[in-house]
Amino acid sequence: MKVLVTGGAGFIGSHTVDKMVARGWTVVVLDNLSTGLRANVSDKARLIEMDIVDSQLSELFQQEQFDYVLHLAAQTAVPYSIDHPDIDCQVNLLGLVNVLEACRKTGVKRVVFSSSAAVYGDADELPIAEHSRLQPGSFYGLTKCTGEKYLALYSQIHGLDYIVLRYANVYGERQGNSGEGGVVSIFTRKIAQQLPISIFGDGGQTRDFIYVGDVAEANCLAVLAPEAAVNNVYNISTQTQTSVNDLVAVLAAAAGRQVTANNLPAREGDIYHSMLSNRAAASLNWTPLMPLQAGLQRTYRSLNTTT
Repeated sequence: MKVLVTGGAGFIGSHTVDKMVARGWTVVVLDNLSTGLRANVSDKARLIEMDIVDSQLSELFQQEQFDYVLHLAAQTAVPYSIDHPDIDCQVNLLGLVNVLEACRKTGVKRVVFSSSAAVYGDADELPIAEHSRLQPGSFYGLTKCTGEKYLALYSQIHGLDYIVLRYANVYGERQGNSGEGGVVSIFTRKIAQQLPISIFGDGGQTRDFIYVGDVAEANCLAVLAPEAAVNNVYNISTQTQTSVNDLVAVLAAAAGRQVTANNLPAREGDIYHSMLSNRAAASLNWTPLMPLQAGLQRTYRSLNTTT
């Protein structure tokens, strides 16, 4: 079984590749290394340095004959999408279509697509279920929402099977400071350096923080999910709300020191409350395992700091 992981040198991708090679799968990573790191990629996987918008992508697919594709490569920063909607669209939509065309032409069996809680925007009710109204408040959320519709139409018109995974706020080792869960990485590094942290808004905004290892496991299970689970959308979350203020308190406890926090104006496009229902993901035989406190302690220790 041969699997392509786009964005596999990045945060979520590299953790997923680790789990795939541990299962004995043949794994190829495609990454332009703009944010991913070569050092993140398991030496049991093969890395191809290429952009998903590259016109030669279909030729690569013809040569490699992948069975499955996990599409993680994306522009993931909400503020960046607000300031640069053109680049966000180019990567998240034109890049996706380029991947889907390559899949269609080469008989890929299934595409697993990384979507986001950002597709829901500010929801009326919590927890947010997969059938809830989609009302993205950022261009990033809009491109993810539109990407899902492309997958559904590719399935309808071309018979390309897919699974969409809408991630909550992912955190853990190897994370950079961008993306939806990047607040954990930013805070962790600031606290480790004994620097003050900045909170956008009053800190009462909540997120559903999920550990990257649990997300990586969901990715693997989706690749070989039973046929009854295919061509559907699943939230990947803890179904638990944590405020930014509470997050700071847990990180301070992990670090064993006081933290100075400064409040700044709220950012445009940011959602205030978010928590995703994860009941449907049981169809993938998946459930989150890592408690937030333990996951944050792991993340903090990964910086080689004392706790």
